Amino acid sequence: MATVEARRVSKQFGDVRAVDGVDLSTREGEFLVLLGPSGCGKTTLLRMIAGLERPTGGEILIGGQVVNDLPPRARRIAMVFQSYALYPHMSVFRNIAFPLKAAGMPRAEIPQKVEWAAALFGIERLLERKPRQLSGGERQRVALARAVVREPAVFLLDEPLSNLDAKLRASARDELQQFQRRIGTTTIYVTHDQVEAMGLGDRIAVMEGGRVRQIGTPAEVYDEPADTFVAGFLGSPPTNLVEAADVLVGFRPEHFLPREAHTDGGNLTTLPFHITRVEYLGADRILYGALEGRFEGARVVARLATTVEAKVQAGRTQDFAVRARELKFFDKVTGLRTTARVP
Repeated sequence: MATVEARRVSKQFGDVRAVDGVDLSTREGEFLVLLGPSGCGKTTLLRMIAGLERPTGGEILIGGQVVNDLPPRARRIAMVFQSYALYPHMSVFRNIAFPLKAAGMPRAEIPQKVEWAAALFGIERLLERKPRQLSGGERQRVALARAVVREPAVFLLDEPLSNLDAKLRASARDELQQFQRRIGTTTIYVTHDQVEAMGLGDRIAVMEGGRVRQIGTPAEVYDEPADTFVAGFLGSPPTNLVEAADVLVGFRPEHFLPREAHTDGGNLTTLPFHITRVEYLGADRILYGALEGRFEGARVVARLATTVEAKVQAGRTQDFAVRARELKFFDKVTGLRTTARVP
C-alpha cells in the first residue's frame, strides 16, 4: 500500500487550464473518489498520477516519493480505463498474464498468479475465452484482475462501470467495494455519477473548473456543502437555492415538507409553496413549484417519501417548512458557505 499526494498540481493544454493548482492527498488503503461533471479535470488529474500526462506545474508523490519524472511502469500503479482496454486477440488468461510477462516474471510462476487473480473476481471459467465472448460485466472483472495481478501499491480507476447497464452497475459497485476492502490497496476512482461516489468512497473530492471544491466523507460533502457548486451538484433533485439579501439560502428537497409533516416540532421556517406539478416516482413524490410571500417567485423542489402522510395537489398553495438547522447560507458573490443569516 501507499499514499498519493498532489501538491499544487496544474495542467495546461494551450490556453486551457484543465487542472488548476490542485492539493490532494489520500490516506493509506483509502478509497478516494474524484467526482465532478465532464471537463472538470478529474481524468486529467488521474492520468498525471498514472504518468500518462506530465504536469505543467506542481508535484505528484506516491508513497512519499516525487514521481513527476518516473514512467508509468516505475510508479507501482495499475490503471483500469473506461473502455477496459483488453487485447481483443488474446484470451482472458493471456490478457491477465500480459503485465507479468512485460515485467519479466519467470514463465513458470505466471499461471499461479493468473489463477489467483481470476479467483478473486470469480472468472476462472472464462480464462480461455476472448473479450468479444464476454459480457460487459465480465470484461470489467477481467480488467480488474489484470490490474490486481501485479499487486500494485495504488489502483487508479477511470469510470470503469460507465459501460454497464444500471442493474449491473449496482452489483458491480458492491463487488468492487468488497474487493477493495479485502485487499486494502489505496484506490482513486474517477466518476461523474454521484450515486457511485456516495456508495463507494471513503472520501469524495468534488471537482469543478480544474479545482477541488471540497473533500470529505460522503456525509460531509452532502450535508455540509462548502459552496453553491457542491450543494447544487450533489443530490437528486439538487439543493434549492433561494436569493435573500446578500446571501443564498439553501435547503435539500427532502427537508422541505408540508408543515404538518414535521411531527417532531422544532424550530421551523415556514414558506408558502405553490405546487405546479407532481411527479410520482414509486417511493417518492417530486413536487415542483414556486414560493410565495417573502421569496415570491423563487423556483423550488420538494421530495416527499410516499410514507409522509400529507395531501399535496398541483395548483394549490400549501404551507411547507424547513427545520432551521437544515438551512445553509452562501455568499451571493463568492458562492462560499457563510455564517451570515437572512436579515
